[in-house]
Amino acid sequence: MTEPTAAGRYRSYLALDEILGAQRPRSREHDEILFIVIHQVYELWFKQLLHEAGRAQRLLEEGDGPRAMHTMRRIRAILKTVVSQLDVLETLTPAQYSGFRGRLEAASGFESAQFRELEAVLGRRDASVLAHYDPAGDEHVRISAAMARRSMFDSFLAYLAACGWTVPDRALDRDVAAPAQPSAAVQELLADVYSAEGEPAQVCEGLLDIDEGLQEWRYRHVKMVERTIGDKAGTGGSSGAAYLRETLFAPAFPDLWAVRSRL
Repeated sequence: MTEPTAAGRYRSYLALDEILGAQRPRSREHDEILFIVIHQVYELWFKQLLHEAGRAQRLLEEGDGPRAMHTMRRIRAILKTVVSQLDVLETLTPAQYSGFRGRLEAASGFESAQFRELEAVLGRRDASVLAHYDPAGDEHVRISAAMARRSMFDSFLAYLAACGWTVPDRALDRDVAAPAQPSAAVQELLADVYSAEGEPAQVCEGLLDIDEGLQEWRYRHVKMVERTIGDKAGTGGSSGAAYLRETLFAPAFPDLWAVRSRL
């Protein structure tokens, strides 16, 4: 049997035939392939973010702060990369985008199941997003499962408990499938954690970095949409920029922001 060449091994290991064959423009417009590539790369990064977030949660629940922080730094670095990709997408002018926009038909970035799953991992509990997915499909199952298990902040509270901090029972044993509400008792605990200036305080900062990175992405995303289509309705029937503006400045970890006023 002939051994594969080094190039063949590289191509097969990275599944390049599948990846490079996955760009299938529906028009003859030069710029459509850029739009496709950017969004496919986003989906790859969302996959990696979910992979890293799952590891961060496991490490937190095991009480392994140092390795959890390393993983959080990686998540933050990926979020920075995701934001920077918008610089490339913003080279697409309104006229260039309108040249193939109609070919998208009902397709919309609002349908990104991986991003919805990531939101759930970070704490969002909004069952209305499931309406976009087939109840019997894998996407619906994954998002529902993420909404039904601990969020990253819940895992962080478990980490604090493992480190010997007295976490309020109401926060530690809450119904994780329900939306978390800001808690004065949790904020008081976090103020003490910050005052101690130990490892848990650095973990707090790691979580805040992730939250800030996600908010940066939301802001840049809405400005990109405004720059490209203004206030037109989005594809798939969404309200476009109007909806995206509603998501701005909605932190994933509100207690970590609120505690700033206590320090």
